[in-house]
Amino acid sequence: MRLLFLAACCLCASAMAQPAGYVKTVAGEASIVSASGTQPARPGAALSIGDTVRTGPDGSLGVTLKDNTMLSFGPSTSFTLEDFLFAPAQGQLQLGGSIATGTLQYISGTIAKLRPEAVKIKTPSGIVGVRGTRFVVVAQP
Repeated sequence: MRLLFLAACCLCASAMAQPAGYVKTVAGEASIVSASGTQPARPGAALSIGDTVRTGPDGSLGVTLKDNTMLSFGPSTSFTLEDFLFAPAQGQLQLGGSIATGTLQYISGTIAKLRPEAVKIKTPSGIVGVRGTRFVVVAQP
């Protein structure tokens, strides 16, 4: 029984280590804060669960997730990717994040098309539930 538990933990850790998506565009000051530290954002950089995207006053950043969801961040933004699970063959779909400040443009990928209720974006004043294919969030401190 203990061996099964350890094997399950290893699988979970392996799944969490997999990137949820990648940076596609960067302009100005932008970084990704992860458990291993803060790195300048560059095209091709991985974004994983738990990572925070931060842009400076002149920064912007575009990310494409593995399900083809597109996230675009404007100046002075702080966004954390909290959940991402994309295994459509097993019916496992989840996308969640929170924006503390700044702007986010969201364009739906496969997760929102197959299961819209599986996508939630938290803001300082509420939660956006996806029912369409595109929206913009502006979060002020």
